[in-house]
Amino acid sequence: MTYFSLLLALSFVLVAVIISFKENLGLERDLLIGTVRAFVQLMVVGYVLEFIFALEKWPYIVAMLVFMVLVAARNAEKRGRGIRNVFPILLLAIGAGELVTMGMLLGLRIIPFQPQYVIPISGMIIGNSMVASALTLNRIKAELENRREEIQVLLGLGATARQASGTSLQAAVKSAMIPTIDSMKTVGLVQLPGMMTGLIIGGATPVEAVKYQILVLFMLTTAVSLTAMTVGFFAYRKFFTERHQLVL
Repeated sequence: MTYFSLLLALSFVLVAVIISFKENLGLERDLLIGTVRAFVQLMVVGYVLEFIFALEKWPYIVAMLVFMVLVAARNAEKRGRGIRNVFPILLLAIGAGELVTMGMLLGLRIIPFQPQYVIPISGMIIGNSMVASALTLNRIKAELENRREEIQVLLGLGATARQASGTSLQAAVKSAMIPTIDSMKTVGLVQLPGMMTGLIIGGATPVEAVKYQILVLFMLTTAVSLTAMTVGFFAYRKFFTERHQLVL
């Protein structure tokens, strides 16, 4: 694809800008900033990946993955505003999701330890883990606020913070996992996922592309469930004192 083709692709963004302007949505500035940022960030990443792929040295691979986890945790932190010291929790959860899932992929020799495999697949793991952690934080905060009276009654009856917040925690983890489960149910029927489409465009056979896509879907269930569970397990504690008193 040429740079001229990319410039022509801006017409798609222009349609969204026109709709926003006509309907007074006020999103024109955000659309333009998002477009510029996406272009610059992806171009920079493209050149960085070319550099790393050429070297094929593990310290550069690890450094790239650590950077991705840090950025993902910082971005998910925005959903946890009002929750004390939530960044370390997100860092642990997203990092655990990446470490366990990628560890299984490499340990079982499903993929080789090469940057062209590890980094793109890690990007999918970390990206989905980021979304899952943000959804968990958002939901658990809302659940605890909505169930405030119920939780206080349970605490008054002698329940621990974990017992009193159990229903809220389950709802939060479930809400983070549902999008991945729904995606598994409709893949191939409603949508052709990005990785599968990219492989086909790149010249892979449809069957080979499908195999990789199945791998991605299965590994994301592990990453998302582990991340959501970890975030929920540690985040709910931030809403209680050491004496099991609810603080909102």
